[in-house]
Amino acid sequence: MEMSDEVLIDTSWVRVAGYYSIWDTHNINPYRVDGRRIRDTLVLHLTDDERQRFAKMPLATTPITSGFTFRWGRWHFGVDLDLNTGDSVRAVFDGVMRISKWDGGGYGNYLLVRHYNGLETLYGHLSKPLVPVGTFVKAGQVIGLGGSTGRSTGSHLHFEVRYEGNPINPTYVYSFPEYKLKSETFRITSSLFNYYNRALGGGRGRSRSRSREPAAARQVALHRVRSGDTLSEIADRYGVRVSTLQKLNPKLRGKLQPGQKLRVK
Repeated sequence: MEMSDEVLIDTSWVRVAGYYSIWDTHNINPYRVDGRRIRDTLVLHLTDDERQRFAKMPLATTPITSGFTFRWGRWHFGVDLDLNTGDSVRAVFDGVMRISKWDGGGYGNYLLVRHYNGLETLYGHLSKPLVPVGTFVKAGQVIGLGGSTGRSTGSHLHFEVRYEGNPINPTYVYSFPEYKLKSETFRITSSLFNYYNRALGGGRGRSRSRSREPAAARQVALHRVRSGDTLSEIADRYGVRVSTLQKLNPKLRGKLQPGQKLRVK
C-alpha cells in the first residue's frame, strides 16, 4: 500500500504511506489512531517482487520465550525472541529507520523501522544499534546487536509489529516456529485490536492512560538445583554470568542444595 505522499529526511525525499506524513523520531506512536475504529478491511501487500522488496526474519533462529498478552499488571505488546548478546538483529522488511533511542525503564536501546508496506516494526533491548535515523534499510540487513538493556533480566529481542501506531500480535504475521512469513498479504481489520479493551483497562477493568507507551515486562525463569550442580555450570547452561545469578538471587548463600530454586532470568 503506497501513496504519493513524501517526507523530507535530511536531504532525501522519502515516499511513504499517507498516514505516515507524520514523521516523528522520538515517539513510537505519534498517530493517535484507534485501531478498533477501522471500518473497512485493508489489505497490505507485505512484499513486492517487482520492486524487489522481500521479507526476512529478525534473527537467525526465533524461539518465542514470551508472547503478546497481558502479564504482570500490563500488556506485553510484542513477542520476546531468545538470543545471545551480540547476535545480529535484522530488518524484516525494506524501510526507513524512524527511531533510534534509549529507554532506560523499558526497551533499553531500541530501533523502530517504517516499512513501505504500511507496517512499522520495533526491536528492543539491543546491546548496540547500528543504523542511524533516516537510513534506508533492506530486508535482512543487520540493524543492531541483541542484548539485555533496559527493563530486561536476560538477553532477548523484544519484537513488535504496528499499524498506524497500533500493536499487532506478531504471530499473526509470522510463523516463528516455521521461520517464515505467514502470507505475502495481511488484512487489517478492527478485530485485530479487540485486546485494547483489556490492555487499556489494565486487564481487570482498571483505568489506564491510552497515551502511555508500553514497556517490555521482564521474563522470569527458574532452575531447580540438582545434586552436583555448581553456580558456574548453571551460569554456562543459561548463557549468563555468575554475577548475574548472584544479583537475581540475593539470598544465595553457601553451597547449593538439591531442590533449591534459582532464578536465571
